[in-house]
Amino acid sequence: MNNQVQKPFDIDEYMTKGVEQIVKTAVKATLTNPAESAFMARFAAASAIAAKKRTKAERMGEHVPAFLIASITGSCNLHCAGCYSRANHACGDEAALDQLSDVEWRKIFDEADDLGVSFILLAGGEPMMRSDVIKQAGEVSNILFPVFTNGTMFDDCYLEMFKQHRNLVPIVSIEGHEEKTDSRRGSGVYELVNTSMRKMNDAGLIFGASITVTTENLEEVYSDGFIESLRDKGVKAILYIEYVPVTEESIDLAPGDEERAFMQAQMARIRDLYPEIVFIAFPGDEKDSGGCVAAGRGFFHINSHGGAEPCPFSPYSDINVRDSSLKEAIQSRLFKMLRDNGTLLDDHVGGCTLFAKKEEVERYLAQTA
Repeated sequence: MNNQVQKPFDIDEYMTKGVEQIVKTAVKATLTNPAESAFMARFAAASAIAAKKRTKAERMGEHVPAFLIASITGSCNLHCAGCYSRANHACGDEAALDQLSDVEWRKIFDEADDLGVSFILLAGGEPMMRSDVIKQAGEVSNILFPVFTNGTMFDDCYLEMFKQHRNLVPIVSIEGHEEKTDSRRGSGVYELVNTSMRKMNDAGLIFGASITVTTENLEEVYSDGFIESLRDKGVKAILYIEYVPVTEESIDLAPGDEERAFMQAQMARIRDLYPEIVFIAFPGDEKDSGGCVAAGRGFFHINSHGGAEPCPFSPYSDINVRDSSLKEAIQSRLFKMLRDNGTLLDDHVGGCTLFAKKEEVERYLAQTA
C-alpha cells in the first residue's frame, strides 16, 4: 500500500518551468543568428528575474500569471471562415471606436513588466493595424511580445521595427498548404504569407507560425512535409491552436477526444524530431497543467477596450484596466470565482473549458454586478 501523500499541484511552478523550457528552446533555435541569439540570452536573464518577482508575489498571496493576451485592436482586413472574433462581434472591418490608446497600452505593458509577466501575446483583429501600439511594446525590452498576425501587412517600416526591437516576434497565421489556407483566409492569402516569410527570413528575423487546428487540416498540419516546408522558410516556432466552434454548424470542425489524442502524440513526436523549432499547443492537454490556465491562473485576456477577460474564447469581464491597475484586474471577482470554485479544474467535453462552461461563467458574472 502506498501511503505517500501526493504533492499539491503548483501552478506557478508549472508555468515558470514552461517559460524556462520555451526560452531554453528559443535560445537553441537562434544560435545561428547572432542578433537574435544575443537578444534571447538577454531575455533569458530578464525572464529569470520576472520569475523571482512572481514567486515573491505568490508568497504574499498574490498570484501573477506569466502570460498575458492583449487584443490591441478590433479591426481586421480579412474575413476568415469561422472567425471567433467576428462571430463574437469583437472584430470588424472599420476602426473600432473607443479602443485603448497607445499610451494606455504602454501603461499596461510597463505594469506587466513590474509585476513579472514574461510574455504578452499581441492579437486582434489584426494587430499590425496598430503600429503605434506595437512600437510601444518594442520599447519594453524585458517582455517578449509574439505578434499574432495574418501576415498580409509586412512592409519596410515593419521589417525595420522588428529588426530594431527583437522582443517583437511575428507569428504568422497559416492553415496548412495553399488550398487549406486560402479556403479559410481568402484567395491569394497563402502567397502573401509566403512573401512575408521570405522578407522576414531575408532580414534575419526570428518568426513563427500559428495554425488553427480543425478536423479538416489535422493530418496535414502535423505532417513532416508541412513542418519541413515551414522550417525551410525560416520558421522557428509553431503554435497549434485548437479550433473553438463559433456556431452549432461549426461544431464538426472542433477536434474531439480521438483527434486530441492524435495531436498529443504528434506533439511528442515532432518535438523530438525537430528540436530546432519551438512547438506550443493551446489549450493543450489540461491534465498536464492541472486544468484550464485562463482567468489569471496562467494567463488572462485584455480586449481592445480594456476589459479584462478570462480568455479570448470567454469574453466576459467585470473590470476594466482603464479604471483599475493590472494587479487589480488579475484579482477580479470573476477571475477569483472561476479559480476558487473549481470551474477551471472540472472535466468537460471539448478542448476549451470556459467555452464549454459559458453558462456557468455567465452566472458568475451576474453575481459580480
